[in-house]
Amino acid sequence: MKRYIFTICVGLFGITNAQIPTGYYDGTDNLTGTALKNKLSEIVARGHKDMGYNWTVFSSADRDKYYEKDNTLLDIYSENPAGPDPYNYNIPGGQCGNVGAEGKCYNREHTIPQSTFNEKYPMRSDYHHLLPTDGKVNGLRGNFPYGEVGNASETSKNGSKLGNSKMNGYSGTVFEPIDEFKGDIARIYFYFATRYQSQITSFNYAMYDGSTDKVFAEPFRSMLLKWHQQDPVSQKEIDRNNALAAYQGNRNAFVDHPEFIAKIWGSVMAVDDASFSKNLKIAPNPVKGNVIYVTGDNLKKFPKAMIYNLVGQNVQTIENPFQNGNSIKLNNLPKGIYILKTGDLNTKFVVE
Repeated sequence: MKRYIFTICVGLFGITNAQIPTGYYDGTDNLTGTALKNKLSEIVARGHKDMGYNWTVFSSADRDKYYEKDNTLLDIYSENPAGPDPYNYNIPGGQCGNVGAEGKCYNREHTIPQSTFNEKYPMRSDYHHLLPTDGKVNGLRGNFPYGEVGNASETSKNGSKLGNSKMNGYSGTVFEPIDEFKGDIARIYFYFATRYQSQITSFNYAMYDGSTDKVFAEPFRSMLLKWHQQDPVSQKEIDRNNALAAYQGNRNAFVDHPEFIAKIWGSVMAVDDASFSKNLKIAPNPVKGNVIYVTGDNLKKFPKAMIYNLVGQNVQTIENPFQNGNSIKLNNLPKGIYILKTGDLNTKFVVE
């Protein structure tokens, strides 16, 4: 297959029905770069209440209403978006520390490791970067940075991997979540870098470069931008952001306004075909009319498909797209490159 290289603007992604209080982001209009980041840091710190280190908010913020829809714990290290989960945890109950096998109990994953900030508060109890995850896999990830794995030494039951980095510029051990949740992790990292920008130069972490503006060292900055672009904001993230705002009083600005990421960390990045799913294909491609035909395994299980343009705007949402065939009628899209996302699958296509 011919490989196409193209440039993507990392911009406005996802669903836009977040319950953002009127005026919450006042003062951000026309700001970019450091000025925008400084303003957002002020905004997301304002009203933030340290609720202590506990299990309470997971009951409202982390239930599975999106995949099996069984109200069990939504754990990004065990959730299988394409089928039955390998195990489930009920809420409340099931909490523990690290254990010897998957599926025994869950605990609290600090996506930014506690050792980074010496277990200080409010970082330790900021639930915007705290996720409930399987105890075994949490321990497996340990303090390793997130990254893209070459050869996996360990693989969780949902496909999350630990192993050596395949990223140019970092050769250490990294942990890679499944594609469905990579954007979630990226937007958490951009939140943390903004919320704690006045302290971040004192935090010791392989993913950081020691600065308050850029924050992330390469290749991690480019990786996070790519993850953000390829896995747009989901309803799960929006609902979690609302639940955490109700609980601790502040919001993740990059779930509410994903376009802020491009305005602060850069607007373009290169992405090639290898970055997209090999299990989803579109024909004809390039598209010369208003109909595309999508092929892939068991597409009927996906209740929704979304089409994004290259500034990340959701230009079309299709409910139950594959119940009566595999064709999708496009809404007279202008010429350009687009991304089709359904479930945990995504691919790109060109409209001519």
